[in-house]
Amino acid sequence: MPAYVIADVTVTDPATMEEYRKQVPATIAKYGGRYLVRGGAHEALEGEWKPNRLVILEFPTLAQARRWYDCEEYKGPRALRMKAGRTNMVIVEGMA
Repeated sequence: MPAYVIADVTVTDPATMEEYRKQVPATIAKYGGRYLVRGGAHEALEGEWKPNRLVILEFPTLAQARRWYDCEEYKGPRALRMKAGRTNMVIVEGMA
């Protein structure tokens, strides 16, 4: 069953975030993940959520998504992302 990582990112240090953006795709691919959304235009339809920059990743399973997030290869890029801004992130199981 697929799983999705959904992140709302507020960038405060664009140069550091750009370095993160260069490093992270290989780590995602290694764990079978792929980008579905990476920024781009969006529109809030209901509620008070005002996302800044949305990113949605798809992984083959919830376990693979978690392996990616916890993997050694992502530790460095994750630290860059945390330095470069604020992120709200969830992992959610999809439907078969």
